[in-house]
Parts: sequence; structure tokens; C-alpha cells
Amino acid sequence: MKILEEAYKNRSSKLNKVEKTKNLKNPLSAYEKIEQFAKDGYESIPAEDKGYFLKCFGIFDKAATPNQFMMRVRIPGGRLNYNQAQAIGGIAKEFGKDYMDLTTRAQIELRYLSIENIPEILKRLKSVDTTSFQTGVDNFRGIVADPFDEFGYDNILPSHNLLLKLQEKFLYNREWISALPRKFNTSISGSIANRCNVFGHDCCFVLAQKDGIYGYNMYLGGKVGKIAKDADIFLESDEDVLKAYEAITEIFKKYGFRDNRNRNRLFFLIESVGIENIAKAIKEYAKIDFPTAGATLTRMHNQTADQGKTLLRDKTFAINTVVLAGIFTGTDMIEASNLAQKYGSGDLRVDIEQNLYLMGIKKDHIDALLKENLYKKYKNISSTYANNLIACAGEEHCQFGVIPNKPDAIEMAKYLEEKVPLPSDSKIRMYWSGCVKGCGLHDLGDIGFEGCKAKVNGVGEYGVHIHIGGKVGGHARIGSSILKGVPLRFSKYYVESLVLEYRRLKQKSESFEEFNTRVLAQYSKACIGFMMMLLAYIRKHNLDIDIGFKERVKTGQNENFEIFEIGRTLYKAIVKEEPYDIYENFTPIKSIWGVKTINFKKENIEEKFAQMILKMIDQKNRAVVFSEISQFVEWCE
Repeated sequence: MKILEEAYKNRSSKLNKVEKTKNLKNPLSAYEKIEQFAKDGYESIPAEDKGYFLKCFGIFDKAATPNQFMMRVRIPGGRLNYNQAQAIGGIAKEFGKDYMDLTTRAQIELRYLSIENIPEILKRLKSVDTTSFQTGVDNFRGIVADPFDEFGYDNILPSHNLLLKLQEKFLYNREWISALPRKFNTSISGSIANRCNVFGHDCCFVLAQKDGIYGYNMYLGGKVGKIAKDADIFLESDEDVLKAYEAITEIFKKYGFRDNRNRNRLFFLIESVGIENIAKAIKEYAKIDFPTAGATLTRMHNQTADQGKTLLRDKTFAINTVVLAGIFTGTDMIEASNLAQKYGSGDLRVDIEQNLYLMGIKKDHIDALLKENLYKKYKNISSTYANNLIACAGEEHCQFGVIPNKPDAIEMAKYLEEKVPLPSDSKIRMYWSGCVKGCGLHDLGDIGFEGCKAKVNGVGEYGVHIHIGGKVGGHARIGSSILKGVPLRFSKYYVESLVLEYRRLKQKSESFEEFNTRVLAQYSKACIGFMMMLLAYIRKHNLDIDIGFKERVKTGQNENFEIFEIGRTLYKAIVKEEPYDIYENFTPIKSIWGVKTINFKKENIEEKFAQMILKMIDQKNRAVVFSEISQFVEWCE
């Protein structure tokens, strides 16, 4: 513990503003005044309660919608029974403009709520054993898990009861309300398929096996942009999990940093002292010498649900409902639960890709269910682009949002569905975040979008940074940015280039994640971004140029070689001959002056484009080509 004490001491010279606010009073004092606030109106609520204390109980004053609140409802493991779904749907319908969001942590957010109605809403949630307690700011957030859990064929260790025991540690516990330096996200999965982004949280319990015993490996320090690290701890029993969880949360509470709020998550404590010392501290605190990690078994991403239905252990099915960008209504939640009751068990599941499942549907009831009005509106299988689509709130509902986001994600999916329809065995996860905070998990998507500002001809507008290469299978992996500051209105053309290549080159049943590993990983990030814009330009101008990834451009992640080979291919396609008589190792033997210039008018080639091609095959000038990629923006207008 000495190393932890020293690390904390080095960062304890001052408190951030939020920590100073937390010292003003006990958060429960704000909660206990909610009924009085409801009587006296919005203006009676103190600034510190609007800004912080009410958020401890999932009640958010939203600057984007003045005088109205958002409420985040805790949905443990994404599970909703019939009564809970009916109550939450009714609340949204009666008090929240019939609107709700299904979130990327399998929770539910209600919007447009007035303070006058909050007491009644809380009462109704409590009546069905549901709550908004501790779903915001520096608290334990909703624990995510495999939504199918013990019902899934690939489930080894049913985890939901253990999840509820983990939750008992802090939920409603006065000692733990707002006690942490920052929010604390937890995941647990006892299944082979990774249906809950299990490696992306502060504390992760992941199915493993050691010496013939099934248990959980412990991973720590995940957050937006970071995958959790292996703590090299194997937990053989539920009691071991509870002891290890108690240890890490007590350690974080005591030694977590409280100075720079942007660097106070558990990740930064681990970064400061090392994962090995954190693991030692957990064992010391728990007074258990936990064994070293076993073999992690949670590896695959869920494939079966992509076809719209998943066979469960009891021979019934979980039927998928594609909720684009998580935009749902109270009316539809009520209808969904009624249909689940009519045709199945009455239970629903929310997953981290913002979709909804109706549980326990018998095989001979599926056809009738899918003819109901709900599936005319939401579809059971929408498209490859929509089935695994994620989008966080965006600027309409979030003060940090830089772009609209949800509408942008939906527009992109619909555009690609029309322009590049894919075989049914395809899979692309498109994840959208409205800002750098990354609530839409953009860095875990096959293709990720991060909202930003862009400029066209010096004028600011909506933009995105485009990422590829996120991975949820195996031990998960963060993607990389390949295009920065792309004007949002052009982004669909560049992504179209990428999915056209996926369609052209994909192997049978190959997901985009697998395609990225097999094909795109051979190229530098700059090359991939450049090719996306280049192919969009070629399509826009109807040029007869045959170029693409794999067999047409061979590189090896060497940008100098990549530039030359792309330029050579372009030159040959336009001029109908090689640019040089002799070249080796991508170095021209003959001077660039020996290369014929391109007849712009005759070949119907814009001069800027031709000049760029000449730079690409010029040993002296080609290094600047990838950095000039932004010029394609104006060419695609």
C-alpha cells in the first residue's frame, strides 16, 4: 500500500472544483428536498443541486433543454421484466414526450421531464423495483453483462445473481453515494460471446478457466479510448469476486486522485503505480492470495443475433428489434412488453448496441410476432449497417455534443444500405460519438465516428474524425484514426469507398473486423484514408480508373512505397503506359523530367489531380502527398 500512498500524496496538493462542491453537503440532502423542489418550481433549486447533487440520483438538468431534466434509469444487466417495461414506458409517455433513449451501457434515459413530475416518476420506478439512484457523476454506474446470460447456449457461468450481489455493495448505501473520485463502470460476463463490451470498463470480470475450474479473470482500468489491463488475478468463486470487488473499490475510494478531474479515473491510478502493484494491493486488502489468471474464454463477438433471432437454452428464441441509434418511445416499450407477454416470457433485454430483445419466443410464434406493427416500424433485421449501429445523444441532448450525431448515424446507415447493399453474412459495427468523450464507443467500432468541427474554404461546419480497427472479440482493441476533421456531409462518400472494397474482397461470412485484420492491416493509416478519398473522387468524376486495395495496390505499411505504387497505378491507368522505363525499390531510375506530363483536357483529368499524381511518382516530392489529402474535400463537392 506504500506505493499507493505515495502516488496519492503526490497528487493531493489541491482538489478540483467538483470535489469542493461535494464537500458542501451530503448528496441525500438534495434528494430529500425533491418534493419541495417540485412544489416550489425549477427556479427554487440551488445551483449546486442542479449542477451536481441531483445527478447522483440520475436526475440531470440539461442545458440543451432548459428547465427540463433527463433521468437515467438503472437496468442491471440490461434486464427488464414486464412490469418494469410497462412502468418505464408509461412514464415516458405521460411525462417525457413519449421519448426514451436506449444507451450504450444497456440503460434507459428518459427526457423532457419537469421537476414537478419527478417525485411521481421516482415513486413509479420504486413500485417496480427500479431506480435512478447513483447513475450519474462520481458513483458506481449500472453494471453491464451478457443480456442473455444463463439463457445463452454459450454461457458457462450464469452471472446475474452475482451482478446483483456486486450492486448491493453500493446501491442505496449512504457511505458510497458520491464517495468515489470519479465514476466507476463495472462489467461481468460468464459467456463465450462478448455481448457487453466486457473489456471496456474500470473493473471487468471475464469468463476464464484454470486447472479445470471455471471462474473469472479480473481486468482493470478500461475507459473510453482504453481497454482494461489484465490484473493477472483468477477468481474461482462468487465469494472471491465479491472480495476482489470490495478491495478494488475501497482502494480507488481511498487512493484515487481528486485533483485534475480529467485524470481521476481508475486508469490513471493504475498508470501511476502499475497494474502489478494494484494487484498486490487487492490481495493485501482482501487477505487472499488469489491465483494468477487463467485462460480468458470470452473471445467471440455475438454473431447469431445478427440474423434477428438467437436460440436459447430452453429452445425458445430471443428476437431482435433494431432500434436505430437507440431512439425509442414509451408507447413502443409498452407494445414490446405486451408482445413479449403475448408470444413469450414477457421479459425484454437491452444490449449495448442500443437494440431490444423480446425473450422466450417459441419457434412457432415467431412469424406471427414479426407481422405485428412494432416490426413494421423497427424491423427485426434492418441492414448490415443498422443492426450494429451505436450513436450517443449528440448536441440536441448533450451539452458536450459537437454534431447532431444520432441523425447523422441514421443517415449514413440508410445511404450505405442504398448504395452498397451487402450479403446477409456481412457484419459492420458503425459506432458514433458526438464528441471526444466517446460515449458512442467510436474507438471500438469497425468504423468509428467522433464528432468535431471541420472547415471548408475557411468556413466552419460539422465534421468527424473517422476511425477503423476497433475490436470486441479476443481481448478487444482500440481503433485508429485514419481521417481527421472530415466535413460531415462528405464522410458518407469516403466510407462508401471502404465498404465497396469490403464487399469486393470479403470472404464468405467474413465480418468487417476480420476483413480489417486480413486486408486493411497491411496498409498504413494514411494510405487507407487517402484511398477512401481517392476512390470517392474517382466515382464522383466518373473516371475510368481501376484501383483499390489488395491485389491492385501492394504496399506493406511503408508510406513512401504506398504513395509511389498508387501514383504509378493512376498514371498507367490515365496515360496507358508505365511512367518510367526502369525503377526498383520504388525509386525511379530516370529523372521525373523524363515522365510525360498528363494532357489534362484530352484525358478529362483536372490539373490539380494530375499534378498530385506526378508528385506521387516523383522521388523528391511524393512525401508530401498524404499530407495534402484535405484537397479532396473541395473536389467531392
